[in-house]
Amino acid sequence: MRLRFRTVLPLLDMVCLAGPAHARMEQAPSTCAVPAELPAPLASWRNPAALKGATDRKGAARSVLEPGKTVTMALSPTPKIDYPVRPAKPGGSVSFGGLAGFTVREAGTWRVALGSGAWVDVVKDGEAAPSVAHGHGPDCSGIRKMVDYDLKPGRYTLQIAANGEDRLTLLVTRLP
Repeated sequence: MRLRFRTVLPLLDMVCLAGPAHARMEQAPSTCAVPAELPAPLASWRNPAALKGATDRKGAARSVLEPGKTVTMALSPTPKIDYPVRPAKPGGSVSFGGLAGFTVREAGTWRVALGSGAWVDVVKDGEAAPSVAHGHGPDCSGIRKMVDYDLKPGRYTLQIAANGEDRLTLLVTRLP
């Protein structure tokens, strides 16, 4: 079966037009007229403090996250990070990461909320804690990703990997 040029041309136009239109739909900006109301565990999200992420375990002991307090963490290029545990998705040489320590005083489910899709691990004694749930933040909140962990009292290292920018807003909080 031979297709004539006049038959093929309209099909090519449809294919060419579908691509860019589809891309425009995916990139459409969010239309949030009002920021989302946040539940109590996420209440500090809109008031982040600055924190410089560490590049190794020793530095993570000095770069301290206070549970329940949101920070915007300054990150370093991935090749400069000495992760305590190799992240499952470490990112490439043009991505960013960082480390910070935090203390769990009460056992329970703890949430890490992130403003991007970066990879996150919670590490203790050389092992990454298994996550128990994943989700997205409320629409119009700026929270892109949330990961939950069942944690016991102790000192932990939060490691961020594969972030596309050199800053990341994040929050570690205990769920009620």
